[in-house]
Amino acid sequence: MSKKNLTYKKSGVNISVADKFVKFISSINAKDKGKKKFSNIGGFGSITNIPKNFKKPKIVACTDGVGTKLEIANLLNKFDTIGIDLVAMSVNDLIVQGAKPLIFLDYISINKITIQKLKSIIKGIYTGCKISNCELVGGETAEMPDTFEQDKFDIAGFAVGLVDEKKILNKNRIKKNDLVLAIPSSGLHSNGYSLVRYILKKNKINLKKNIRLKKHLLEPTKIYVKEVLKLNNKGLINGCANITGGGLVDNLMRVIPNNRNIEIDLSKITTHEIFKWIKKNNVSNKEMLKTFNCGVGFCLIINPKNLEKVKSFFTKKYKPYVIGSVTKGLNKVKLNGSINWK
Repeated sequence: MSKKNLTYKKSGVNISVADKFVKFISSINAKDKGKKKFSNIGGFGSITNIPKNFKKPKIVACTDGVGTKLEIANLLNKFDTIGIDLVAMSVNDLIVQGAKPLIFLDYISINKITIQKLKSIIKGIYTGCKISNCELVGGETAEMPDTFEQDKFDIAGFAVGLVDEKKILNKNRIKKNDLVLAIPSSGLHSNGYSLVRYILKKNKINLKKNIRLKKHLLEPTKIYVKEVLKLNNKGLINGCANITGGGLVDNLMRVIPNNRNIEIDLSKITTHEIFKWIKKNNVSNKEMLKTFNCGVGFCLIINPKNLEKVKSFFTKKYKPYVIGSVTKGLNKVKLNGSINWK
């Protein structure tokens, strides 16, 4: 009686399928007008050039994921936007210090490699890199049976950027009487989805049948790279903050200088329909402001004399507007008034 040999494939890992996926990623560069964005993919490491226009370059690195927004994508079997989210969550952090995104790598861990699902994800990552003028130089895809339940997966992104020493945005640039501007978000971005999913479950909402709601929940994160870098290159901003988990207070606290306060007038914030819907589900003002961006995706801190110039760099949809100012104080973010949720 012969015994069949055990194989890696029988344990749940199919290397040949993974190899096909790598070849697909490498083939995307052929569609990018001849630009070899993916020439390093498939090797042990990724090599890229350092741009020559940096006099004293400093390296800035960031990493992030998409959180439980993945569960919404899984539920709706729609994966073409979460790759954009993945890139956005890292590159929007890089630009807070004035860094230009240079390279991006992804990590995908999944129960079982499904080529179509992974193709959709990687196309989104590629789109995000293109929007932020960042090079996708490599990554890793790990097939992990038993670690994840059927159809479950996680993704992480890693971005590296460069900034000239003289153009680093740090706390010391922020002065008393500077204005705080809100750049609108595209929606939830990638924060607060566990609470959103709890609301859906509690109210027994069939997301597949709610076209309006599912559009809002998979709206990709706005990437602010091009506008913010142009403003920094022209010396028009003193500081900025990416408004992610923790909301306005926690994220503005990360950039506030010594002996200064930031005062925000919440009544000036223009929020989105999705946040109004969440608020109606018995979520307090305090919880909304701590968990969500509430319509403010990114904040700029500028000299008042630059206000009109700064506005001119943005399209109408993402035109920044004043929501507060920098005052004398002891490192606090003060919230005044309230958002109009109606």
